[in-house]
Amino acid sequence: MTDIAHILQSVSIILTCFTIILGVAAWRREFIGKRKIELTEDVLTRFYEARDAIARIRNPFSATTEGTERKRSSDEMAEETPMLDRAYVVFVRYEKEQELFNRLHALRYQVMARIAVSAAQPFDDLRRVLNDIFASAHMLGRHYWPRQGRVQMAEQEFQKHLKEMHTHEAVFWAGFDPEDPTKARVEKIITDIEAVCRPVLQERAVGSFLTEPVSRLFRTRK
Repeated sequence: MTDIAHILQSVSIILTCFTIILGVAAWRREFIGKRKIELTEDVLTRFYEARDAIARIRNPFSATTEGTERKRSSDEMAEETPMLDRAYVVFVRYEKEQELFNRLHALRYQVMARIAVSAAQPFDDLRRVLNDIFASAHMLGRHYWPRQGRVQMAEQEFQKHLKEMHTHEAVFWAGFDPEDPTKARVEKIITDIEAVCRPVLQERAVGSFLTEPVSRLFRTRK
């Protein structure tokens, strides 16, 4: 009887240890999964906020004083100032949104480490959209607007100038082009980041269903 008691005691200890190990593993999965879900929700929220921020940056309506914060260069001519100020508007607006974009891009490496390396692509695409807006602002203020109606051009050169200027204005201003390719690019980025984040969020329900019974058992034994 003593031997049987020892055997039963040993089996009980083994089962208890096995239960604890399962509980620890389940708790670890839950903890890691929770952090991953929190990261995913944060990233998705930031991208939605970035979409709205870009719309505000590209808003074609502005106050007359907006952009006048720009520092003038020593060789700037008086007639250049209004055009350069108008182009500078997007930089003024970006500065107001910069904290959001800084936080968003700071999450890039966490997403690569915890979700997938390929998940960095929407971050890179968003940065390219912003860089293109800034580049168009620079080209309009420094090249196209100053030449418009002020520089004599042959018809073919003028048509080329006009087409290129309108292309940059469609990037610079929302709604300038009915199709708005920049807005379409942003919406594509949102679709891409949703494709990255949604599967992680959908795993939550399945993961909770699989781990909850074991984790509850583990918490009971604590």
